Amino acid sequence: MTTDIVVGIDGSDNAARALAWALDEAVLRGCRVRAVLAWSYLGEADSMLGVRTTEEDAVAAVQAAVADAAGDRADLVDAIAVNDLPVPGVLDQAKDAALVVVGSRGRGGLKGLMLGSVSRTVVERSPVPVVVVPPER
Repeated sequence: MTTDIVVGIDGSDNAARALAWALDEAVLRGCRVRAVLAWSYLGEADSMLGVRTTEEDAVAAVQAAVADAAGDRADLVDAIAVNDLPVPGVLDQAKDAALVVVGSRGRGGLKGLMLGSVSRTVVERSPVPVVVVPPER
């Protein structure tokens, strides 16, 4: 097990807040952050990547998202693009991590139940503790 903090990112404002929270925690713990972007050749719903995404596109996207959200703390972040669905992509990286951080889109009620939730599923299946950063109010 490492002391790394894994954070799922997708280019959203919520993911940027999760990355900022993970970076604050990493500074306190003296560890690194792994920013994980799951991608697919077919694109992903609610992702910044569309149909016909290539590995090069995904790597560039995760690096850009980290640069935008982390600013001068980007040197604490390992940007990782995984060709997988979001939940297994993040959880695979979490196997040897100390903590997982994800953002919440804040979809509650019936709509949230019908759509499912990456953050809820990560909480249910993670082998390590999970922090869910709520949306900005």
